[in-house]
Amino acid sequence: MIRVAIYDDHLQRCESLSALIRNTGDMECVGAFQDCHHVEDEMLLLKPDIVLMDIEMPGTDGINAVWKIKKNFPLIRIIMQTVFDDAGKIFASLQAGAEGYLLKNAGAEKIVESIREVYNGGASMTPSVALRVMKYFNQIKHPDEYRLTPKEKEVLFLLAEGNSYKMVADKMDISYFTVNAHIRKIYEKLHVHSVSEAISFALKNRIV
Repeated sequence: MIRVAIYDDHLQRCESLSALIRNTGDMECVGAFQDCHHVEDEMLLLKPDIVLMDIEMPGTDGINAVWKIKKNFPLIRIIMQTVFDDAGKIFASLQAGAEGYLLKNAGAEKIVESIREVYNGGASMTPSVALRVMKYFNQIKHPDEYRLTPKEKEVLFLLAEGNSYKMVADKMDISYFTVNAHIRKIYEKLHVHSVSEAISFALKNRIV
């Protein structure tokens, strides 16, 4: 079972997301909260696999909450949910360590699909968010000192689009193990330890 915790200051949405998770066979809702005041204690107690995190919340906002979670519980995967699709919010979330970024108008099927993809090691974004990321990628050049190969850059692009490792393998017509090998090389060259860090580092340092 995929253990999911929810943070959203809108009570009705919080309840709707809880119901969606409870009614999905391979998931369970371990907690739903309208603020992040005690997020570290809640992570320690509930031990979720996935956190659905709102950005605009009273007190500690969602991005700061992600920093706290990733600092103390790096294996917990986080999907941001927000009405904002501006570049600043997207990149701040990725820099904080979030593995996914969904707009709140995403349908139930997309939310469930994103949870599964992120749980299985992928990164997930709604199409409009992925488009913003890809446009940013296309406007910048790769510094020679990082020396990513064309295949490694292609893997990074596909991950930024929200593809799981298996989906990357299918699209590139390579094996899952080859994708893993490329990702290990990307991590080594960029000195990062996760997909979200790799994407964030690429954006911040104008690598791709």
